[in-house]
Amino acid sequence: MAPTTSRALPLAATLLTGTVALYMALVAFGNITDFGTNQQFVRHVLAMDTTFRDEDLMWRAITTGWVQDTAYVAIIVWETVAALLLVYATWLWARRHHARARRLSTYGLVMVMLLFGAGFVAIGGEWFAMWQSEDWNGLDSATRVFLLSGVVLLVDHLPLRQDGSAT
Repeated sequence: MAPTTSRALPLAATLLTGTVALYMALVAFGNITDFGTNQQFVRHVLAMDTTFRDEDLMWRAITTGWVQDTAYVAIIVWETVAALLLVYATWLWARRHHARARRLSTYGLVMVMLLFGAGFVAIGGEWFAMWQSEDWNGLDSATRVFLLSGVVLLVDHLPLRQDGSAT
């Protein structure tokens, strides 16, 4: 196999993992430095105050401020850990430590997918009926990030030969 072809897959894994790492780092940084903006998002989603206000669902609402803020801080911590894992995994991909890079990429990407899939799509979207809100609906964004992370996870797990090149 030609040298450029044999290095194409690890290069793709490096760049794509780095893309998600950059995204997550920017998200975490934004949430830390502009705490109030997405804090309001989390508060409104958990309070369900812009949903259809169906009596059969409203018992799910969380309106206690400190509980809402604790959930938001937990999200930021999760984002930060995922970003750090993905930054390190990107560095490992670039240094051709493919087995370690793949393992850490998997951890980081699954963390992102759990946050955006389980956290925002399932819990926020369905449990807290975020889909009903015209103002505080992050389902499209969450789905995009979930799918991007899934594609990168698949690329990172494409088979490599023992020398680290594509099979």
